[in-house]
Amino acid sequence: GQMYCGSCFTGGNLGAFGTCPTCRAVFVVSDQEKVRLLRHLLERPRGRFTPVAQFRLGVCYEDGTGVDKDHAEAARLYRLAADLGDADAQLSLGMCYGDGTGVDEDHVEAA
Repeated sequence: GQMYCGSCFTGGNLGAFGTCPTCRAVFVVSDQEKVRLLRHLLERPRGRFTPVAQFRLGVCYEDGTGVDKDHAEAARLYRLAADLGDADAQLSLGMCYGDGTGVDEDHVEAA
């Protein structure tokens, strides 16, 4: 099963980026702790929230939020989430291929 972030019962801003990919409760932690929690979710057996966590961790790597910027790692995580059907990851991965961020520029793959 999936792990919960620990802030699940605090309510919060549903659907915002800074939310738990499992329950969508607002993360009330530092950026580094958000990254740690997302990584921990990805260490567990794959569940229905795995692509959301992969996408959000990819955004952290793309923006340098809680980690050093790493566009190649962001693209890798976007690919994993996109392959599991996450539409946001598919869009972000297409943009990476479109401008060659973290991957070789490939307009066919971008489409």
